[in-house]
Amino acid sequence: MARPKPWEVDDELWAVVEPLLPRVERRSRHPGRKRHPDRLVFQGILFVLHTGIAWEHLPQELGFGSGMTCWRRLAEWTEVGVWRRLHEILLAELRAANALDFSRAAVDGPHPCVKGGVKTGRSPVDRGRTGSKHHLITDATGFPLAVTLTGGNRNDVTQLIPLLQAVPPVRGKRGRPRRRPDAVLGDRGYDHDKYRRLVWGLGVKPLIARRGIEQGSGLGAQRWVVERAFAHLHWFRRLRIRWEIRDDIHEAFLTLGCALICWRRLRALKIGREI
Repeated sequence: MARPKPWEVDDELWAVVEPLLPRVERRSRHPGRKRHPDRLVFQGILFVLHTGIAWEHLPQELGFGSGMTCWRRLAEWTEVGVWRRLHEILLAELRAANALDFSRAAVDGPHPCVKGGVKTGRSPVDRGRTGSKHHLITDATGFPLAVTLTGGNRNDVTQLIPLLQAVPPVRGKRGRPRRRPDAVLGDRGYDHDKYRRLVWGLGVKPLIARRGIEQGSGLGAQRWVVERAFAHLHWFRRLRIRWEIRDDIHEAFLTLGCALICWRRLRALKIGREI
């Protein structure tokens, strides 16, 4: 039996995605060309995300529709918040399965290359080349909780509070949704007393390595999960280089990538329990 391709959408995933998509009624008068099936278009979007291929080079023989059709549908679904809601639903399922650990969170912010567009800047550590940064926060086990996009010239510490605030209210259990971790771990790039006070103000304990001290803070034994999450996120080739001029489209790919990571881990948990 052939192994399914990563962009092939099975019935289980489609049952989660389909209810989130807006319904478009076909006009009775002058209906025009029939709308390409959403499921096939979604697979086309995943194909671009996984392979990094240009929209105009999307192979027509795959049946996903044209690259422009997939791009328009991606923009349409992004505008109504499909990917954000998908990510929140999967986080809630993970919490219901006792897979999320809010005892601590980890943050990091490397940056990929970029062609240009909104939310870019000249990187001070990459010979002044224009770039963007992906900033990521995960739970203690490495599940991506939120991701943000900034210019390559933004200091990591400036995104510490926005990252904590970007974590959605995670449901899945009785009582109030969980939104804040008990503590947040960061490397020396986040070492600033002002931001430590701001983090305390959110009710979160800052565990951040300090500059100018001997190497070996011990935080790396717990922070490695966010680096692993970045490796998983940048496994999607479309995220290694930012080809999108529009920042909302690139952010859509980022959020979709986080949701897919959560989906794969959730499916692995379900399979393990069935066995």
